[in-house]
Formats: sequence, structure tokens, C-alpha cells
Amino acid sequence: MTTASRSARLRTILGWPVGIALVSWRYMWRTTPLHRSEETGSRADLPGRADEEAELGGGRQGLGAGVGPLLHRSYAVRIVHSAMSPAALIDTVAAKLNQASPEMAVFRKTRGAEGPLRQGDEYIVRMPGPWDGPVRVIHRDAVSFRFATLDGHLEAGEIEFRAKPDGDALRFEIESWARAGDRLADLLYNRLRLAKEIQLNMWSHFCVRVAALAGGRPEGGVTIRTRWVDWPLPNRSCSASDRSENPPCLTQMPVLRLLRHRRPVEVDLRRDLFYWGSTTFPGQPGSSACLPGHSRVDP
Repeated sequence: MTTASRSARLRTILGWPVGIALVSWRYMWRTTPLHRSEETGSRADLPGRADEEAELGGGRQGLGAGVGPLLHRSYAVRIVHSAMSPAALIDTVAAKLNQASPEMAVFRKTRGAEGPLRQGDEYIVRMPGPWDGPVRVIHRDAVSFRFATLDGHLEAGEIEFRAKPDGDALRFEIESWARAGDRLADLLYNRLRLAKEIQLNMWSHFCVRVAALAGGRPEGGVTIRTRWVDWPLPNRSCSASDRSENPPCLTQMPVLRLLRHRRPVEVDLRRDLFYWGSTTFPGQPGSSACLPGHSRVDP
């Protein structure tokens, strides 16, 4: 295990204001276009690998430990005029994280051998403010690697970096699945959206710097896609026995939102309704019910 010295940490802290100012200046004056979209997501937005690396040890801060909605985000850039293969690019990024990362974020290895990133390694990501981000490498193959957040991170979830061919060019992608790590983070991410914009700035800039590491340049800008998924997720879907005789058409309606009316709520859509929600009482799980036909909810 390696640790940063006190002087190195002090330099990092003192460098935060300069890093934020520099990256913000570049963000305002950048010529690389950003193509942004936001939409409602679903259960299909959950990460594909489900804790398959659990044997790597404890301390994981998974999605279930987070607060607020799940944000499934992807950042993609097409890199032209590069002679690198996808595997060579990922090897380069894994070995030079701090050259790909903007000045506001510094990766320091805290567990694992010196040298390139390997599965099981742990890092601390020094960020502006009191939000150091501990992460662990939970997957590494020839063309990708994935981090999982550890206890104390600003977020709860995973993030993957990968490369693949795109015609005669390269395509580099970052994909994350995360919820806010605590209520303060939820305020900054989902209410004020301050941390969310800083994060978008950071990873889009990361994509541009990766293009430079590849010896090429970005073509067509960086595409950023955000999908919002309400949490908790519905714990089941309507079965055939639940459905009415009419053609099924599922409508998701949070139970608590209905109960805010403080009066009986009548719904008659002549179709299936899938009610779901969770209580605010500690230890009480989320609940769901498939209610066919005419339904009445009494607070």
C-alpha cells in the first residue's frame, strides 16, 4: 500500500482553487462542442456486472447505500488520426490517469503494487472540497476497467472506462451508474445541481485529454447522455394473473405522491396500474402492487 505524504496532500489542497479556476476557464472557452441529453430511465439502466468481484473485499458503497435517484450517465468521444488500438489506449489511460484527468482531480494509489492499474487496486481521488473519493478497481480487461466507490465517497456506484474501434477511428467512452452518497451530496447533485455540473465538466474534459493521449483529436465533440431513474426501483412487474382483461398498459405512479392529496384518489384507466413507493420509516422496505382496472386509494 502507498500513501501520500503530508506535503503532497497539502500541495493537492492548495492546488484545488487553481485547478477549479483553470478547468472552469477552459470549460467556458472550449471549442469542443458538448452534446447533452437527459431522459427518464428504467430498471434496464442498472449496471451489467452485479457484484461479481465481491471477493475483492468489503467497504463497497453500492447503489443501495446511496440517496436519491440513480443517474446513469455516459460520455463518448470519437477520436480520429490516432494510430493506437483500443487496448493500447486503455493501457495508456490506466497508466496515466493523472494526465487524462483535469487538474481539479488527482488520483493517488492507496492499495496495490506500483505501476499500471490492476484489478483490486484502490485509489483516492482528491477533489475540490472535503470530498476525497475512495475507489477500487473491480474489473480490468484488455479494453476496459471499472471502479466501484468505497465507504466515504461522495457517490455510491460504479464507473467504467472503455475503448473500441469506430470505423477507421477510435471511440472512447465513460459510463457511470451512481446515486448521491449522502443527503448533502443529494442536495449538491440533484437539488442545486452544482456537483452534477462539476462532474460533467470533469469527465467531458477527461474525454478530450484522452484524445490527446491517443495522439489524435476529438471529432464531433463529446456526447453526454443522462438517464434519471427513481429509487427505490419497482420490485416486480405485473404478472399475467394480475392483469385485467383489457390490453395491458403500465403506468408508474409513486404511492406517496398519491397520498399527498389527503383524500381518496379514484383512478379508472381500464388498464393495469403499477403502484410503487417507499416509506420514510427506518427499516421499512419499498412496496409495490399491480392494481388492475378501477382502483381507489384512501390515505
